Amino acid sequence: MAYHDREWGVPQHEDRVLFEFLVLEGAQAGLSWNTILRKREHYRRAFDGFDPRKVARYTAADVRRLLRDPGIVRNRAKIESTIANARALLAVQKEFGSFDRYIWSFVGGRAVRPRRRRLGDIPAQTPVSIAMSADLRRRGFRFVGPTICYAFMQAVGLVNDHTVDCFRSRR
Repeated sequence: MAYHDREWGVPQHEDRVLFEFLVLEGAQAGLSWNTILRKREHYRRAFDGFDPRKVARYTAADVRRLLRDPGIVRNRAKIESTIANARALLAVQKEFGSFDRYIWSFVGGRAVRPRRRRLGDIPAQTPVSIAMSADLRRRGFRFVGPTICYAFMQAVGLVNDHTVDCFRSRR
């Protein structure tokens, strides 16, 4: 509830925060979001505060360390994707000036406000999340399928999917 009320859907523009949400959305695949929220602080410690420069330098020894860490999801593919995504994010920063500029370009720099009436009206993916997924994958990102991308878009405020009866829909 606190996550919904204070964070979910709030537009984010800091690259480190965007990287954190991208990692956590990928880690959540196949699990409940509540599981990831309970592990969030530990993820921050385990992955150097989601500093992409530090994570991009992780080695096989770091992967082994993380696979032994009960505070995160110990899935090799998800851990390795975090490192690959940090490296890909650095390349995007170099090309676009920031990950923020790149990721917000998918929605023209402004949050999409679809004005959903019911939770059942919220899709799992959209043409924009499909395009984002394809472009991220082309750039070397992993665990960024269209559904993960849409959840990421919702979480970081690229789209405001709060239903019209929610106090957060007007923000």
